[in-house]
Amino acid sequence: MATYQAPLREIQFVLHDVLNATARFGEAGLADATRGTVDGVLDEAAKLIQERIAPLNATGDAQGCRFRDGAVEAPAGYAEAYRLFWQAGWVGLSAAPDHGGQGLPYTLSKVVEEMVCSANVGFALYPGLTSSCFEAIEANGTEEQKRLYLPKLATGEWTGTMCMTEPQAGSDLAAVKTRATPNGDGSYALEGGKIFITSGEHDLAGNIIHFVLARLPDSPVGIKGLSTFVVPKFLLKPDGTPGERNRVRCVSIEHKMGMHGSVTCSMAFEGARGWLVGQPNQGIQNMFVMMNLARIMVGFQGLGQCELATQNAIRYALDRRQGKAFNGGEVIADHPDVRRMLLTMKSVTEGGRVLGYETALHVDLAAHHPDAAVREAAQDWVDLTTPLVKAFLTDSAFELGSMAVQVYGGHGFIREHGIEQIVRDSKILALYEGTNGIQAMDLVRRKLMLHNGRLPKRFFERVQAELARGGADGADLGFIERPLRSAVQELAAATQWLQESFKREANDAGFGAVDYLRAFALVMLGYNWLRMARAAARAGDPALRDAKRVTAEFFATRLLPQAAALCGIVRNPAAPLMQLPATRLQ
Repeated sequence: MATYQAPLREIQFVLHDVLNATARFGEAGLADATRGTVDGVLDEAAKLIQERIAPLNATGDAQGCRFRDGAVEAPAGYAEAYRLFWQAGWVGLSAAPDHGGQGLPYTLSKVVEEMVCSANVGFALYPGLTSSCFEAIEANGTEEQKRLYLPKLATGEWTGTMCMTEPQAGSDLAAVKTRATPNGDGSYALEGGKIFITSGEHDLAGNIIHFVLARLPDSPVGIKGLSTFVVPKFLLKPDGTPGERNRVRCVSIEHKMGMHGSVTCSMAFEGARGWLVGQPNQGIQNMFVMMNLARIMVGFQGLGQCELATQNAIRYALDRRQGKAFNGGEVIADHPDVRRMLLTMKSVTEGGRVLGYETALHVDLAAHHPDAAVREAAQDWVDLTTPLVKAFLTDSAFELGSMAVQVYGGHGFIREHGIEQIVRDSKILALYEGTNGIQAMDLVRRKLMLHNGRLPKRFFERVQAELARGGADGADLGFIERPLRSAVQELAAATQWLQESFKREANDAGFGAVDYLRAFALVMLGYNWLRMARAAARAGDPALRDAKRVTAEFFATRLLPQAAALCGIVRNPAAPLMQLPATRLQ
């Protein structure tokens, strides 16, 4: 069975030694998030997650969710574990105290989320979508809606959903058909069906609050005619407690490749009463408040699965004896090809952790920093890196899960070891909240073009500033500085080519987007590994210093050079490849 141990030393290294997060929290007015508080919170979270949530991962996968007569029963132990989780305050860690939360940094909530996603990613979706629903109502709801729903969502006593997808409307939300008709009393009657609704029905909470995308009768066609509504499973009584059952129900649940502990529902809205959130026909703008943070959330799900795959592969490789290595070693970790896989997993996971945490940190700075210029720069960073967090970390989860199976050999293919579950659970991460191809197009078609290319320009300036430090702190890091400098030049050239070619031929961006995103992510991880190697050299811990240096050198010599090849691929015109009629592809 796959097991999980929270990597607290690694987490603290990234937060404190690489990102200097608590100082940045202080600059942003989040003074309560001292180093002592942060470390104490993470220590307590790790205990609960390891002891109560991680043991449910294998059993939840085996049992799945049960659907009977419109009701859903989560796997055994989930309801009890979820009650412990929300009552201990983990769901509302970063929610405002005015709404029942603890007011700690968003970054800290994401670190806890990473741990939950390593321990049991299926379980993590119940509080995860609840936080997203909270964020959407907080951003666009009326004061009355906030009063009614936010305190219960903040604590997690009630859970939330995001109801967008319909059978004919997956990524193309312009095709949404669900209708919302005024009832004449300020409420609306919603009619329609939604599919792939995570946590749409279950037995973990006293109420489920659906955040629903629908059309008003007089709305324009297409994406500009969508509005958002809050639709509770149980209508609220005057005192705010759940009362009569609303006319929304689960008609079936999906039988999935993985994520068996998380229920995915088809929902029927049959005249369900809902209330408009925000202005009419502003639904897409409202949803993307929720969606953008949800994409970061999914990236952290990927990071959690990367960590789970990596630590189990390393643990197994240090124990498994098979053959004699060239260096005389007797465990498979001493075989060069196995060592290659382990270092790939380690370098991607640890470099990806900096990517995820730094994006979360900039969410905090963009929301709270008193300096408008800092807030603007932080928001630029969030906008630029969100597609990297979502796409690269989730692609990596699937790839590293497969690599962990390879390390285990035939034992990895056997269900009892729990490693193949990582592969099955991780694949959905590249699909929901916008497929990773959509993330790549968002990066290329939007983020590179915003503000006349300001976002990537600021990134390149940051990396160049770090490279300019050289050996100022006494560490000889030329082994990574040289390939990073070259990779940055290649990425800058590919960026300029895309910015210019997009104006002439949009298909160039479409064909090159996925390769470009991966190249960008590799350069970003190179930047991260330069900083990690530098921080480890300062830390005064020889074991940490040596491990980081070797892993950084592996990344610099084996993975970072791939960025130049990918950038070369990106700069090929797509026109010849799009001329063949699609019907000729058969």
